[in-house]
Amino acid sequence: MNTPARDAVVSTDLPLGVPIRGKVRDCYSISGGRHGDAMLIVSTDRISAFDWILPTPIPDKGRVLTAISAFWFDLLARGPEPIAHHLITTDVDAMDLPSSVDRGPLRGRTMLVKRAEVIPFECVVRGWLAGSGLAEYRTSGTVCGVALPPGLVAGDRLPEPIFTPATKAETGHDENVSFEVMAGRIGGALAAALRERSIDVYSRGAAHAASRGIVVADTKFEWGRLPDGSLLLVDEVLTPDSSRFWPAVAAGGGRVPDSFDKQFVRDWLEGSGWDKASAPPALPADVVAKTRDKYLEACRLLTGLLPDSVA
Repeated sequence: MNTPARDAVVSTDLPLGVPIRGKVRDCYSISGGRHGDAMLIVSTDRISAFDWILPTPIPDKGRVLTAISAFWFDLLARGPEPIAHHLITTDVDAMDLPSSVDRGPLRGRTMLVKRAEVIPFECVVRGWLAGSGLAEYRTSGTVCGVALPPGLVAGDRLPEPIFTPATKAETGHDENVSFEVMAGRIGGALAAALRERSIDVYSRGAAHAASRGIVVADTKFEWGRLPDGSLLLVDEVLTPDSSRFWPAVAAGGGRVPDSFDKQFVRDWLEGSGWDKASAPPALPADVVAKTRDKYLEACRLLTGLLPDSVA
């Protein structure tokens, strides 16, 4: 895209207490301000693959994730059936941060959000046949236990989107579980509400993405509850990190198309000789540049803007 890369942000150390660090995000508790009980979520430029955080960041990746999520939160909150979400603002100057906080590295990659009790399941919705779902279908004709019609091939569109929850793993892979397992743990009414809302959000997102030339093959959502019990869409939404995006022109050809995400990274690692059991190698500059361009392209296609304009 020939867009100049900013300096990568690998981690943060803000004077806001000890952060909770995920593979990509640094999260800080914020309380006592005009926004009430809140969280500061900083999307860094860290990138993970095969359950490892890689030593080489992808510049601007965190800004892309923040810009795309903010776009979806705004879009989904509008219309006759708005989806409640946790985002308060992405404007760093409106977050009432202490004067000692350097706002520069936070701009464009930070969300102030309502604190919510996160429901401990990934709400996965699949609309096309790929990934672990494809492997299971080839063996048993099911995806996460959901029976599908015979004769589907790699990259086919499913007759309708299916809900396939997974447990949230602190380390390693999330574990696919049946809807019945999810319902047994959190209650049937809540599980049914999450299934309905997740499929609704997927369908709305997939329709918009299709109008921009992107297929949302599958995605995962996270939901939280406020003290009054109301549900909120939380974390990130329909980003290249949480979703499998394909170019629409490449979909439906009997193969799984390359995605708008970490494909260059995965392919290079697979061919590097890395054993996936020891510390991963550094990424070469051309892989970093190609991966960064893919993230920026996804942002431009979905939102019509690049991170500078969106944030």
